[in-house]
Amino acid sequence: MNAPVKTHYRKAFHSPYLSSADITEPTVLTVAYVRLETDKTKKTKDLLNTAFFVEKEIRKGEVLKPMVLNATNSKMIAAITGSPFLEDWQNVQVVVQVVKGIRFGRETVDGLRIGRVTHAQGQHQYDQKPFITQQGFENACNAVSTGTHSIEQILNKYSLSEQQISHLRGLQGGGNVDS
Repeated sequence: MNAPVKTHYRKAFHSPYLSSADITEPTVLTVAYVRLETDKTKKTKDLLNTAFFVEKEIRKGEVLKPMVLNATNSKMIAAITGSPFLEDWQNVQVVVQVVKGIRFGRETVDGLRIGRVTHAQGQHQYDQKPFITQQGFENACNAVSTGTHSIEQILNKYSLSEQQISHLRGLQGGGNVDS
């Protein structure tokens, strides 16, 4: 038997952007594109990284709004796509979920976090490991090339782009370490 759907109190305060009040469970979405856009809440004159989704509804009859990408979520999409450029962030599947205890100014709030979609036992899982640094990636290349670490060991600890994973696969068995 399904639990009744409850209404978050923040639903009464219209927002032009996706918020923690809109996400009830980890949700797989496809980022159609990201562009710089002026703040539609008119709270600032800042340009915001704004993600627009392929999906039109978050639930039946409920419009899926665009999502403002803060620095953390922007870095995660950059890691997933292997590119820091907004123009390359197209048709990217992500998991969006609510994380409690995010610092926003002086407040601690519930916030949205984007994660990599992984597939375990047919279920979509949320994965937000730390991003590998350039130095860390160079070390990983050396470790895979010399056989001291497997790609799986590195992926268990760090978030890598598809390009980085592909590069590591090319190094298995003592390949060239040029990055």
